[in-house]
Amino acid sequence: MTEPFKIAGIEIRPGERKCIELPAAQLYTQTPMNIQVRVIRGTKPGPCIFVTAAIHGDEINGVEIIRRLLELPAVRHIHGTLITVPVVNVYGFISLSRYLPDRRDLNRSFPGSPKGSLASRLAHILMNEIVTKCDCGIDLHTGAVHRPNLPQVRVNLNAEGSENLGKAFNVPVVLDSRLRDGSLREAASSLGIPVLVYEGGEALRFNELAARMGVRGIRRVMESLGMLHEPHTPKRKSILPVIAHSSIWTRAPKSGIVHPLKKLGDRVKEGEIMGLIVDPFGGPGGTPVKTEGDGIVIGRNNLPLVNEGDALFHIARFEKIEIVESQLEEFMSLKERPQAHD
Repeated sequence: MTEPFKIAGIEIRPGERKCIELPAAQLYTQTPMNIQVRVIRGTKPGPCIFVTAAIHGDEINGVEIIRRLLELPAVRHIHGTLITVPVVNVYGFISLSRYLPDRRDLNRSFPGSPKGSLASRLAHILMNEIVTKCDCGIDLHTGAVHRPNLPQVRVNLNAEGSENLGKAFNVPVVLDSRLRDGSLREAASSLGIPVLVYEGGEALRFNELAARMGVRGIRRVMESLGMLHEPHTPKRKSILPVIAHSSIWTRAPKSGIVHPLKKLGDRVKEGEIMGLIVDPFGGPGGTPVKTEGDGIVIGRNNLPLVNEGDALFHIARFEKIEIVESQLEEFMSLKERPQAHD
């Protein structure tokens, strides 16, 4: 913390809070495009952590999480440095699209290159200006359009420090997820910087429960790192996270209209009927959708029109499923009410 701390050539001194614009490629209308970075640097030394959202431009719930995080009174007096990037993929965010204008997935373009595609150049900027300056990070995501996710954390247990981050975030489900080629998580991991991915809600929608749990989870991670010190704050009740070492999608056995019988957080057993697919033009009965194993529903397709082979229910498998089930009962009982602060 004694060395100058700079982002895009701008120094952030101890005790300062700054908004920095990272220049990105302008639109073809010559309109400038910048990636906004909000930095809070404490007066006392401590870790440096980044929080990113909207790497997929239509995954907007993380933007709301960071907005609420920055409003917390607790972050005004942190130890160390908090770097937030509320909207990484500004192009997709403006067009309500997961992708960049050339249809590339930014989260498959890391670590990037200064002379590559637009996606590659953005990835390069984020890696060099933000990620390499940090000790760890949190990347906020949601499910795809029509596919909400139960609030969950995904980490690679083979990456040093990732498991501790995942458990500190404190949601019931921690999924041991392999590193995807070209992802931010993989690029950071190759540099020895652990990153956890928080998934909650769906694209193009705000989800109150996922937003509240996201803010709370980031806060708990910062507390575990010694960045927040609030001795007079009553200790919040912790959840016992359980790691799922595998997951599977239950797919549509035929095309038609699906009537789901299970919701997010439900426990299912092998062979259990999770929904029925019926003929939209009428016809006797329906085709059952059966799960192939025991687990917890952590993702679901809400679109009733399905083709044969479409993913319908995402099931996480646990060795201690009873513990997860009991934790989820309390977790899901939280009332979804607007709340500006955790």
